[in-house]
Amino acid sequence: MQRRDFIKGAGAGLAAGSALALPGCGRQAETAQAGQLPTIRWRLASSFPKSLDTIYGAAELLAERLDKITGGKFQIRVFAGGEIVPGLQVMDAVQQGTVECGHTASYYYVGKDMAFAFDCALPFGLTARQQNAWMYFGGGMNLMRDLFAQHNIVQFPGGNTGVQMGGWFRKEIRSLADLRGLKMRIPGIGGQIMAKLGAVPQTLAGGDIYPALETGAIDAAEWVGPYDDEKLGFHKIAPHYYYPGWWEGGPQLSFYVNRDKWNALPEAYRQAFETACVEANVNMTAEYDSKNPQALMRLMGQGVKLHAYPNDILVAARDAAFALYEEEAGRNPGFRKIYVEWKKFRDLEIQWFRVAEASYANFLYYAR
Repeated sequence: MQRRDFIKGAGAGLAAGSALALPGCGRQAETAQAGQLPTIRWRLASSFPKSLDTIYGAAELLAERLDKITGGKFQIRVFAGGEIVPGLQVMDAVQQGTVECGHTASYYYVGKDMAFAFDCALPFGLTARQQNAWMYFGGGMNLMRDLFAQHNIVQFPGGNTGVQMGGWFRKEIRSLADLRGLKMRIPGIGGQIMAKLGAVPQTLAGGDIYPALETGAIDAAEWVGPYDDEKLGFHKIAPHYYYPGWWEGGPQLSFYVNRDKWNALPEAYRQAFETACVEANVNMTAEYDSKNPQALMRLMGQGVKLHAYPNDILVAARDAAFALYEEEAGRNPGFRKIYVEWKKFRDLEIQWFRVAEASYANFLYYAR
């Protein structure tokens, strides 16, 4: 889908939604159309707990907007991770029609196909702004839709945390050598890269991280960023807080819809759904950008020590990441198809951001 078509369609969805929500406004033709549209009730399975209110809240925002746009005729009930299916089984639930839709992070499913990471984040990949540019204007949406169609799913961008933090460590990390043998909670491709650097990656659910740190079962853990991390209390045990989270430079969350259910929707409802997804997508980044600075100040007031990752770790991690991508492209044609276009777009974005964004940011943030 081209962005200009999406915007045109989204506008049409809003117009249709206005007619549905205001049946007494005198537009007889539109009111008649609204009366003909069915009442639909869907269930949405989220991968996230309600405590992650910013991430979980994106699904609630989607449901709220659809309810209002359609005058209550298209309703979605949101369920937290584990209420219908475990958080990491959302894709299967949507694919099989157990639920009509879901909200998740596509890199949870790299075990099925590493190409799913392009719909969320890869180490040293795109920032939140660049991810949106790729999805809406750079051909990423079409490439990802082709991949998800093989799994009976239609996906939509559904939020972005912005660049995440690099994790909590019990002891300071001064060089690449300090990672050897270090047990760190970091799943997915980021975990694979850490393993190549000598660390021992662990996959733990959010609720299991604190006790693992407390008992010394792990030495470090990554989660999201200051606002979400503060709630879990990692700073009480592992006071060294590292940045940046190079494995999640702009992780996109996604809404999944069962393809058969999507095709059965009236066009007005499809447009309304897409419009609500765009709002949820933009809203999440703005909310995190507002809440993270305040949370970071609170954490530092409790003795948290901020550290930048040593340069030798960043360089080694970047080199290991792209070596992994090249290996995967050599054995996975589907990954290669997306990777070639993604990398071309990424490299061009970096050139542009280096000229304007980075030069402005560097002066603004470090000027004396």
